[in-house]
Amino acid sequence: MVTMLKPVIFVASDSAGDTGEAVVRAAAVQFDPLQVEIRRVPFLQEITDIDRMIRTVVERNGAIVFTLVIPELRDYLIEEAERAGIVYIDVLGPVIRTLEHTLKQEARHLPGMIHKLDEDYFKKVEAIEFAVKYDDGRDFSGVLQADIVLVGVSRTSKTPLSMYLAHKKFKVANVPLVPEIAPPDQLFTVSSKKIVGLRIDPEKLNVIRTERLKTLGLPGNATYANTARIHKELEFADAVMKRIGCAVIDVSNKAVEETASIIIDIFRSR
Repeated sequence: MVTMLKPVIFVASDSAGDTGEAVVRAAAVQFDPLQVEIRRVPFLQEITDIDRMIRTVVERNGAIVFTLVIPELRDYLIEEAERAGIVYIDVLGPVIRTLEHTLKQEARHLPGMIHKLDEDYFKKVEAIEFAVKYDDGRDFSGVLQADIVLVGVSRTSKTPLSMYLAHKKFKVANVPLVPEIAPPDQLFTVSSKKIVGLRIDPEKLNVIRTERLKTLGLPGNATYANTARIHKELEFADAVMKRIGCAVIDVSNKAVEETASIIIDIFRSR
C-alpha cells in the first residue's frame, strides 16, 4: 500500500516567519483538517539558503509562501521558483509596493521589524508582570518597589487600574483595605506621594457588590453587600488613607480610563 504524502507549504522568511505561517494557517482552516503540512524555513540570509530550500521543495512537490523583504533574496527566490516550476506566493511584496507608491517613500527593506523589541516594550512587559505579581496584596514587598500603590476597599477597580497603568509602563501594587486585617507596615514607611487612595460612594458600592454576588451565584443579602458592612469598610479605609496622608480619588462615577488619567497627571506633575 502506498502512503500518500501530504502537500507541503514551505514558509520562507528572512526573519522568524511568524507572519507567513499565520497567513497559511488562517487559509488552511478553510479546508479539511490535516490536509497540508506547513514547514517553516526562517532566517534566510544567503543565496545558498534559498538554493537548498528550492531543492527540498522540488523533492516534496511543495509550494512556497514567503515574506522576504530583502529585495535581492526575494527576486532570486522568484527567479529560481519559476525556473523549477514551483508555485509561490509573495505575501508582503504587493503590500509593500502599494505602500511605497501611496506614501511616495521607499520601504526600509529590513527583516524582523515587526518583532522589534525596544526599551518601551520591555518596560511595559515588566510593568504588567509586576502588576500581576503584586495584585490584591499578594506580596506586600511590592509596595516598596512600586511606582504607584493603590489602596481601597474591594471593588474600587484596583486591579483594572493596576493593569491599565501597567500598559502605560507604571509598576503598580495594590493593597485591599479590610477592617479585620491591619494594613501592612510598608504603607507607612514609603513616601505617601506614591500612594493613591480610592474612595467610592457607599450606595454605588452596594450596587456593584450586589451584582458581583449575582455573577458568582451567591445570595444578594450576603455580608459582602450589606449596607452596614460597607459603611464600616469605607470608614476604616478613610482612616487609613488619612493616616497615610496620600492623594484620594473618588471613583464612584468614573471609568477606569478616567481615574487612570487623573493618577498619571498627579504623578507626572511631580
